[in-house]
Amino acid sequence: MSVQSPLIVHVVYRFGVGGLENGIVNLVNRMPASRWRHAILALTEVVGEFADRIQRHDVRYVELDKRPGHLVRDYPRLYRMFRDLKPAVVHTRNLAALEAVVPARAAGVPVRIHGEHGWDMNDPEGKRLRYRLVRRAYRPFVNHYVALSHHLNDYLERAVGVPRERISQTYNGVDTEHFRPADTRLPIPGCPFGAIDEWLIGWVGRMEGVKDPLNLARAFIRASERSDRLRLVLVGDGALRADLENVFKTAGLLDRVWFAGERKDVADIMRGLDCFALPSLAEGISNTILEAMASRLPVVATRVGGNPELIESGMTGVLVPRASSDALADALLHYFNHRATARRHAKAARQLVENRFSLSRMVHDYSSLYERTLGAAGVPLPSAQALAPR
Repeated sequence: MSVQSPLIVHVVYRFGVGGLENGIVNLVNRMPASRWRHAILALTEVVGEFADRIQRHDVRYVELDKRPGHLVRDYPRLYRMFRDLKPAVVHTRNLAALEAVVPARAAGVPVRIHGEHGWDMNDPEGKRLRYRLVRRAYRPFVNHYVALSHHLNDYLERAVGVPRERISQTYNGVDTEHFRPADTRLPIPGCPFGAIDEWLIGWVGRMEGVKDPLNLARAFIRASERSDRLRLVLVGDGALRADLENVFKTAGLLDRVWFAGERKDVADIMRGLDCFALPSLAEGISNTILEAMASRLPVVATRVGGNPELIESGMTGVLVPRASSDALADALLHYFNHRATARRHAKAARQLVENRFSLSRMVHDYSSLYERTLGAAGVPLPSAQALAPR
């Protein structure tokens, strides 16, 4: 009789371009296929092009096509899905997916894990009482929590009341082979910039309020008043794209900005930049910061969320106050005017990523967590011999 490996169902609001979702891609691709099976359940939709990043062909994708409002009305459907899939672990991520732990427990899923990856525009600092109370209400349905940073760990303990022993703090990992530095700046396919006298600042993300790309736009305009050699590369798309275009058009700088759209070759784009900026109002542990650091780029980011856990200001990058376009402009110009400092910080950032934020470490941490929580729930794991092909 064959023994199946345990199934993990990863529950997200939407499975499309994003740091949280990219972390799932890396995890599924790197966890041993002989040891774990995976399914991805999106409460709204699965974006096919993004799902293509998963290299395994045995992953099942489920779209709930959730209507606006609370998930309660969809509990019967989720209950039936979990009964059908029979997962060993349901792993929800962020507040939008947290409600799914209720039908998971009702369906007899032995382990329910919830991950806190960061906050959105509705609660950028994690201070809204309503959301704290919601998290407390669902706390009895969760076996274990994953906090992606120390500040999220503290939040779960102090604001949500989760016992310390039920929280694991696990950083994201970055593929340091894929995101590797170049000896010299490389041309970016399709980019109109790259002349030797141009200095390219990059940004990658969703053009949404919590990422505050409009602050970066204002900072770039201020910095451009002091140098006409700066260029801006914006990778991604979203609701604020038209607003951004209007800001640059009004300032007469649209010809110094490249809207690259959503791209699959982010690593190649990183190797074509001189500096990276992240002006977010809130962050958990930013994948794009880690990717820029791995690419040996100097990084300017806002002092929010888990960013100070990645960047030691003045050593591996520069941190500035959130929503301060003047401070952001000054920091970008400082790297532009002090190239030796930029190179020194970038080199230190690459070394830090290699030592602390590898993908192999992240995969090990999650695999150990799944094994430990399943063991605590009394679920026997198949031996390596039982899973070996015959």
